[in-house]
Amino acid sequence: MSAGRDDATPEPGTPPARARRRGRPARAAAEAGPGARERILAAARTEFAARGYDKTSVRGIAKAAGVDAALVHHYFGTKEQVFAAAIELTFAPALTMPDALAGGGADVGERMARFMFGVWENPVSRPPLLAIMRSALTNETAAAVLRGLIERRMLQRVAGELDVPDPELRVQLAAGHLIGIAMLRYVIKMDPIASADPEEIIAMVAPTLQRYLTQP
Repeated sequence: MSAGRDDATPEPGTPPARARRRGRPARAAAEAGPGARERILAAARTEFAARGYDKTSVRGIAKAAGVDAALVHHYFGTKEQVFAAAIELTFAPALTMPDALAGGGADVGERMARFMFGVWENPVSRPPLLAIMRSALTNETAAAVLRGLIERRMLQRVAGELDVPDPELRVQLAAGHLIGIAMLRYVIKMDPIASADPEEIIAMVAPTLQRYLTQP
């Protein structure tokens, strides 16, 4: 009598079972070609701008980018981390403000006002900035991410250049002044500030910013 077949032995001609691999799913691995991270980031920026933080999902970002949701998690982690990366890309023009204000000087208030209006008046950068501000006003997670980015990448660097008492407070006062104007002009669209010539606003605001940033 022949020995019984071991249950672990495959039938002749049966291909060996493939070992289960860990890591990204097969579909995500196939999609992780050149530019996948950039596509995801661009899709995230568009989705957050169009839907806001609350209504945007990792699945929706993945669908817009043409990838698996697992690939979004692989590159960025959580939805909060995707949002942080997306707003850093959106805020890239504004994040150069510390370089524009380096050295202080008698015109630093005007330079600060002119720089920020230059960013807000730009028809390319304004819509995503508006979307981010609206998200921050309605969602604490979005607000915390935006607050951390502004503090770390903008205000702390500007404060470090000032030779005055309480530099952090002064920079925040200046930033709050400009953010308030931006809210009235671009979000609420309250006249006459919404329709005023930017040069007129800069001329009126610059002396106040100068006092915040330079006067003892």
